[in-house]
Amino acid sequence: MKAIQKDRKTNISIVQIRSARSLLGWTQGQLAEKAGLSSISIVRIEKEQVEPRQSNLDLIQKALEDAGVEFLPEGKAGEGVRFKTPRKG
Repeated sequence: MKAIQKDRKTNISIVQIRSARSLLGWTQGQLAEKAGLSSISIVRIEKEQVEPRQSNLDLIQKALEDAGVEFLPEGKAGEGVRFKTPRKG
């Protein structure tokens, strides 16, 4: 699992990006639209074909957090994602 460099502002992994998108039920295209990026950028980032720009990671993280996702840091149970507040039905 590839993690984003620790010295960067955004400290989320590619796995967390994919997991958060899945949690929301979003396609790569939907994430791209919400983050203001191209679909191909999201595809390349998720497939680890490119080293993502910090600005793109910030946009992705903000879009996912604005949709209610919370990123959990790596710990005993490992990194993860969850909804900030419980979802109804």
